[in-house]
Amino acid sequence: MHIVCPDCFATNRIPDNKNHLEGRCGKCQSLMHTQQPAQLDNESFFKYIGKNDLPVLVDFWASWCGPCHMMAPVFSSLASVTTNILFAKLDTEANQQVAAEAGIRSLPTLVMFYMGKEQDRISGALSEAQLKQWIVQTIQKIS
Repeated sequence: MHIVCPDCFATNRIPDNKNHLEGRCGKCQSLMHTQQPAQLDNESFFKYIGKNDLPVLVDFWASWCGPCHMMAPVFSSLASVTTNILFAKLDTEANQQVAAEAGIRSLPTLVMFYMGKEQDRISGALSEAQLKQWIVQTIQKIS
C-alpha cells in the first residue's frame, strides 16, 4: 500500500503485513495516518489524491464561508475516527488554481477521490450523520 505523508508529501510504501495506522514516513518520520485532515495546496494536491492507495476525502473551503466553519468540526471529528479513508482540506482562496481545475463552484464542497479520480462530490454543510451516510454510500460505489 502507498500512503503519501501528510507533512512532507513523500510517497511511502507500507508493507502488506504492517498496519498503515502505525507507519512513519521514511523521509520526515511523521505518522502516515495522523487522523487529522492533511492541509493541501496547489503543489501537494495532485500528488496526495493520486499517489495514495486509500480513498481521499477533500473538503474545499474558504475562510469567509460560514457553512465551511460550521462543518469543519464535523469533518475533523470523522477524520479522527475513520481509518479506511484519508481526509484533507484545501483552502480555495489560497489555492485558486486547484479549486478552478476541480470545478469548485460552491462551498463547502466535499469530493471523494480514489486513485486520483473523482468518485463523487457533494456541496453544502452536512451534519455528522449526513456526512457519514454520504461517505458510506460513496465507498460502496468504489468497492
